[in-house]
Amino acid sequence: MTSVLIVEDDPTTSAALAGLVRKQNWEAQVRADLASAWTSLREHPHDLVLLDLSLPDGEGTDLLQKVRRTPTGELPDPKTPVLVISARSQLRSRLSALDLGADGYVIKPVHLEEVGAVMRAFLRRRTTLSAGQITYRDLVLDPNSRFVQRGGAPVELTEQEFGVLLALLEDRPRALSRADIQARTGNRVGDGGAVEVHVHHLRRKLGDNIIQTVRGVGYRIPEDGAA
Repeated sequence: MTSVLIVEDDPTTSAALAGLVRKQNWEAQVRADLASAWTSLREHPHDLVLLDLSLPDGEGTDLLQKVRRTPTGELPDPKTPVLVISARSQLRSRLSALDLGADGYVIKPVHLEEVGAVMRAFLRRRTTLSAGQITYRDLVLDPNSRFVQRGGAPVELTEQEFGVLLALLEDRPRALSRADIQARTGNRVGDGGAVEVHVHHLRRKLGDNIIQTVRGVGYRIPEDGAA
């Protein structure tokens, strides 16, 4: 069963998150401090961690760094996705957490629908990457060989187009801004205007029904079957 570790000391927030996790038919493990969370990470494999930054015995980023710096073999999985959920809305806090190894950042007060969508995206990415390929409808992308096909036919993409498509597929159905896409691709796709050009080319090569424009936000690939 999919296991989600919730590291949160506020009982109301942790109960809401645990309820959300169990609604997906996943297992929720709740810990209210860094020490017990670290013990849980060492003793049990988890598929995802929801991490608060302000905890009674220290900063959530301390746990994040500890996990990411632990050699393979000393934890069940040092690469377990970590979603930070914090009231700290400053850009500096968000960038710091992401630089330290967080896979995403949601600002409190949380919208459970958003957290649920991000969790599903992380777990879907984890499953598809472990299988070696990402599939979406009749689209197949292999991150290792950089091979793309749709409807059984190969699709030739530039390095920048491939990076944009990979970012959108990995985070679907979440909408990514142009800045998000730049960050996810290591700024290899150019500025915001260049991202728009890459999306235009992807639509021409893949069809118009893969990438949606989200007004005022950016772009997204919807859930399978969504309009």
